[in-house]
Amino acid sequence: MILDLGHGFVLRRATDADHAALCIVCLKTGAAGQDATAREDDPELMGMIYAVPYQVLEPDLAFVIEGSNGVAGYLFGARDTGAFNARLAAEWYPALQARVRDPGSDPARWKGSDWARRMIHHPALDIPPALPPYPSHGHIDLLPEARGKDIGRRCMGFLEERLAAAGSTGLFLDVSPANKAAARFYERLEYVALADPELPTSSVFMVKRLA
Repeated sequence: MILDLGHGFVLRRATDADHAALCIVCLKTGAAGQDATAREDDPELMGMIYAVPYQVLEPDLAFVIEGSNGVAGYLFGARDTGAFNARLAAEWYPALQARVRDPGSDPARWKGSDWARRMIHHPALDIPPALPPYPSHGHIDLLPEARGKDIGRRCMGFLEERLAAAGSTGLFLDVSPANKAAARFYERLEYVALADPELPTSSVFMVKRLA
């Protein structure tokens, strides 16, 4: 245990034994914070994009929130987003690309998890020009049983402290525009939505300077 979060939940370091649980949490929060199970035909792909690579490539900043029923969330960080994305391209995506087919570029023809298959073959790894002042990024997802207990705030504070201690000057989070609850949560933690015409409209980038 690294941190007692109260209410029977603890924060601990994620291990490779948690990969299946990470995929489950990612799936059950994958529809703008809600359960995406009914939408996906491959329940592992979201986790293989958004969760498992953090434990593999940046294990010092990969944590799970665990309660009496097992893993109920995760907390990830990458100190240097550019370096992390380069490792994704070189070390992570090639194996995934060999595993799944590219469904093509026409979303009208996609079914089930085809959007994820397309992302695996064409990952968006370029960093928008407005983001270099925020070299680190984070990612947190909690199952409903872990929400409303101040766990999210405490976990984000913990991640910010870890990143600042490692020399990071700023942190961003990539939030779906449909996930209004997440945006409000980050605003309460003093993150602001970055406004820049060159940013993609498919995401809201919530940013915060670190001391």
